Amino acid sequence: MSGNGRRSARSRIKSSTDVDEFDRRRNSKPDREVRKDRIGDHSFIRILNVNIKALLGFVVLAFFIILFLILHLMKPVEDAQRPRVVTPFPAPKIMDLPQFQGEHKESLYWGTYRPQVYLGIRARTPQSLVAGLMWIGVKDGRYFMRHVCQDSDELSTYGWTHHNGRDYGHQVLIDHGMTLATSFLKSKEDGSGYGGDWTVRIDVKSEKWNEEMLRSAHLFFYLADEDGNALSLSGDILDIRENSLLALGSRMDVGGWQLHLESVDDLEVHYSGFRTPHIHNLSDLVQESLGEQVRKFGRLQLPDTSDNSPNILVFQISAKVPFKIDIPFLSGTGLKSSRVEERLNSLTGTSLTRELIEKQNEFDNKFEKCFNLTSKVDSESLIVGKAAIGNMLGGIGYFYGQSKISLPKNNNFKSHDNFISYWPAELYTAVPSRSFFPRGFLWDEGFHQLLIWRWDIRICLDIIGHWLDLMNIDGWIPREQILGAEALSKVPEEFVLQHPTNGNPPTLFLVLHDLVSSLKRNKFTSMESNEISSFLERAFVRLEAWFQWFNTTQSGNEMSSYFWHGRDSTTTRELNPKTLSSGLDDYPRASHPSGEEHHVDLRCWMLLAAECMHSITELFRKENGLEKEYGSTAKLLSDFDILNQMHLDKAHGAYFDFGNHTEKVRLSWKEVRAGNNYPTRELVRETLEKPELRLVPHIGYVSLFPFMEKIIPPESWILEKQLDLISNRSTLWTDYGLRSLSKTSSLYMKRNTEHDPPYWRGPIWMNMNYRILSALHHYSQVDGPYRDKARIIYNDLRGNLIRNVVHNYYQSGYLWEQYDQKKGKGKGARPFTGWTSLVLLIMAETYCER
Repeated sequence: MSGNGRRSARSRIKSSTDVDEFDRRRNSKPDREVRKDRIGDHSFIRILNVNIKALLGFVVLAFFIILFLILHLMKPVEDAQRPRVVTPFPAPKIMDLPQFQGEHKESLYWGTYRPQVYLGIRARTPQSLVAGLMWIGVKDGRYFMRHVCQDSDELSTYGWTHHNGRDYGHQVLIDHGMTLATSFLKSKEDGSGYGGDWTVRIDVKSEKWNEEMLRSAHLFFYLADEDGNALSLSGDILDIRENSLLALGSRMDVGGWQLHLESVDDLEVHYSGFRTPHIHNLSDLVQESLGEQVRKFGRLQLPDTSDNSPNILVFQISAKVPFKIDIPFLSGTGLKSSRVEERLNSLTGTSLTRELIEKQNEFDNKFEKCFNLTSKVDSESLIVGKAAIGNMLGGIGYFYGQSKISLPKNNNFKSHDNFISYWPAELYTAVPSRSFFPRGFLWDEGFHQLLIWRWDIRICLDIIGHWLDLMNIDGWIPREQILGAEALSKVPEEFVLQHPTNGNPPTLFLVLHDLVSSLKRNKFTSMESNEISSFLERAFVRLEAWFQWFNTTQSGNEMSSYFWHGRDSTTTRELNPKTLSSGLDDYPRASHPSGEEHHVDLRCWMLLAAECMHSITELFRKENGLEKEYGSTAKLLSDFDILNQMHLDKAHGAYFDFGNHTEKVRLSWKEVRAGNNYPTRELVRETLEKPELRLVPHIGYVSLFPFMEKIIPPESWILEKQLDLISNRSTLWTDYGLRSLSKTSSLYMKRNTEHDPPYWRGPIWMNMNYRILSALHHYSQVDGPYRDKARIIYNDLRGNLIRNVVHNYYQSGYLWEQYDQKKGKGKGARPFTGWTSLVLLIMAETYCER
């Protein structure tokens, strides 16, 4: 795994007064002419009037006929000019289903939907009122502004210890001796506007209260209107002892609103107001304002000034540590029946304390009901499990914008750029990592939903529906969603463009197959079953298109063979050209990319997709031959003999890719001439032997895909070989989980370029370990000669994974992207509460049902 425009335009229109004046002047001249004509020949006027009426009628009729023809003739021209890649799929949107409207939609309107910042709140609407928290941290005797989640801040830990995905969350952040506990609560009461009210409690403490710089803390809570609406201060001087109101305003969605601040502690409050469309640069604006105050007056405080008609208000709240503040937001305040005082009291002070305790208890009870861990793991693991689901749900975000799609070199579309913009779209999705990857990734999302559907099926369906609505007319979905300026600001330029020839593992079929299986086993309530069925019925045409896109664009040169498109066959700098579209990035493939490759992992993904489509057609008893078609495809792809003929290496008892390959490839230093003809050295690829079509002999995660898909018969000798490969310390086994690549591989822990360290060439990844555990659990349950062996390996692997993740969490404060295969230490991105959160399902022994 590895926003568009930063400017906002404001259209200018005539005022209604200008229009009325223009109409009056335009109509005054004909009136004078009519009066003049009436003085002359009245009979002529009468004849002329009749002719004018007839003529006008004819003209109006002709106008509508011509307009109709123009619209219908021009539309095919417009469609022809619009590239197919940015043409939406021509079917009703899934998110337009009634089940996603009304109470469901309103209940999810507000949320902590800005995962890229330490605390951020917004609504699920393209132009929202957004809120967030900054604070000044202290490190090595210097002040630093905290706002956007970033590893360089070196927080000891941060993340949601509890979050229910809807109306409650509790987060702990530890910043070099200062601890901030943030709680979020939503409420819908009589008098509230659309989406209800919400409140934030921030509790600040310090372990180093005796250090001068940590005796006081400076928080900055802000409110910004993405639509550019002006926000109003309650007054030029803010004294919350006299009046808790900080700001107020009005919007079309929530009506009148108010923001308050309440505390029993002694607070000092200052503010700044800004007028700017660049909300994602807010940290810079605040730091510039503070810097100017320090230079001019030697004080670290905002200037209590504002631009005209500000759309951003920032409130600096300073106090001696420890202190606690409540910041409630009330909607629908413009009406006499809005009950502002009563609602304010319920969202602050002791009432809020009681409500937060009740919500935490509800979370704990639901957690036990969903995952039933009490008898399966110890108390330390239980805390990590809660953090896993809490961070997954607390990391759900809402994004709006346009993806940038790469244009092929031979395209006919007239553009000065190398990309074309997708249509404006919204996405409600979980994210892999709030610091490194705070946006939607297609193949990650299937793993996320394995966890989320077991917690809240409606949130799960909502997320999958948003993803499938991003499908274009060809059945393609961009694999990485970089929507909006905030998301774009976090992505290196080389990863922004999405390539319409490249896929990504269709992991959404994992959760959809799970849902269908659970439907057939009556695991849902009647209402949930109806909603899942309605969802699948509406989604089916899109799932068909998605399946067909893979089946046609990623197919190989032999029947039932597939290969990932997008590998660079011309590179001279990569030891083994990456396969980013597979999700496994630098995992070794054929040394020389070609159209003759067969990738065993993609073949297995296609089997999963075909089986899922077949199960959906069975569920709805489709009578148009689709059930038979998908059933035949699944049967072909699960044919054990064909699989073995194409991918099995009998000597190793392992499944390999096939392609144009040689093992004799290396990176060597070579002197080249750079700009101004200066010599420089760089690592380039050197091939020492002509490649040939053959199996690619690298044992690792890809080798185990037929095992993960449970294709291998339980009595087959090949199953025993798979178990041997898994449990052998010389290949994949470690005390912390299974390596991504065998120690025997020629590319084990090898850099792919001068600047690319090994990624999927040894480290331990939770998503693949979860799938392997799922298969081990399956084979330990079915009759066969290797059942007991599978059970022993399953128990040992499960124990190793849980023990290592829990140990790292308590040692480092985080769940990690991957884990070192030698010592088990967390590596890569942190916090990575995407698929690493699958450790919770491993604790619960809950696996994909097939």
